[in-house]
Amino acid sequence: MKVVILAGGLGTRISEETDIRPKPMVEIGGKPILWHIMKIYASQGFNEFVVCLGYRGYVIKEYFANLFLHQSDITIDLENNKIEVHNRDTDNWKITLVDTGRDTMTGGRIKRIQKYIGQERFMLTYGDGLSNIALSSLIEFHESHGKACTVTSVKPDGRFGVLGIDDNHQVYHFNEKSADDVSWINGGFFVCEPNVFDLIENDQTIWERTPLESLALKGELLGFKHHGFWKPMDSLKDKNDLNTLWDSDNAPWKIWT
Repeated sequence: MKVVILAGGLGTRISEETDIRPKPMVEIGGKPILWHIMKIYASQGFNEFVVCLGYRGYVIKEYFANLFLHQSDITIDLENNKIEVHNRDTDNWKITLVDTGRDTMTGGRIKRIQKYIGQERFMLTYGDGLSNIALSSLIEFHESHGKACTVTSVKPDGRFGVLGIDDNHQVYHFNEKSADDVSWINGGFFVCEPNVFDLIENDQTIWERTPLESLALKGELLGFKHHGFWKPMDSLKDKNDLNTLWDSDNAPWKIWT
């Protein structure tokens, strides 16, 4: 089963990092977050990827085209115009990098890669979210209900404290918000049947709007509840938090050895 990754957005909420590179290339532990996402899938047996490129997509193309140069020792023989690559330790991945347009919406990007999927079931996720999700359980759940699409639902960490305020503006209660106070949200990590392509009209279609809303109304969208680790990289703080987890050798999404 192929894995489609949406990696074309502008990443405006983390503009400190995305002026010169796309958001999926922002590094966690010296590797692009895109690499971490692919490792999550590949470590569980899914190593064929279709990456939807957009903003500064050439940076992603260059990274994978020259992966040996990025992660191996090399000897450059200028006189004979030769490069020798040492310690060729790389992943067994097949990656299709598709330019889906700089300003294309998420649904439009998915529609543009339809020819690389054909009539096969596929997985789909965003290029900025990490998780320790068990993909075998996700797929088993999807197969059990026989619907068109499964979305992984998660409860994000509470980011804001909760105030109790009476009619006289007196604060009588203050608690940090817990996960129990948060609703389930879209965490990515979809499993899709090929008929979802039929719900995408054009480049301006937003996947999270008409397609998913239509599937929900038809009873064709079910949520797989993930209770483990999940964290998006929406801000510079998120990036720093993820790097702290990685540097302390306490990264929950690192499910590979």
